[in-house]
Amino acid sequence: VQLQASGGGSVQAGGSLTLSCAASGRTFSSYVMGWFRQAPGKERDFVATIRWSSGGLGYADSVKGRFTISRDNAKNTVHLQMNNLKPEDTAVYYCVAWREVAVNTKYWGRGTQVTVSS
Repeated sequence: VQLQASGGGSVQAGGSLTLSCAASGRTFSSYVMGWFRQAPGKERDFVATIRWSSGGLGYADSVKGRFTISRDNAKNTVHLQMNNLKPEDTAVYYCVAWREVAVNTKYWGRGTQVTVSS
């Protein structure tokens, strides 16, 4: 599984960014895909996921109502629309994928930096 993330950058608080993750190497119908993030000095934390088969969504409480995850089936791509960004959203964001039946085997993309200034 190869995951290619794009779309990071720098914005002011209240701004928006969209991250994208293009997946290849497998048929992803039985996969969960999403995003984690890691701020300096902190652990990597869950942000949002989407189940490829059902479209079921999951969000961390800290981003509910501000972030939206979606998928493009034709392009095997997952998007993370981030609105009303806050300085505490500053982190390296990682695209991730795993089979629904093998949650302990995760595939990671290279991180993309998101910086939100106050």
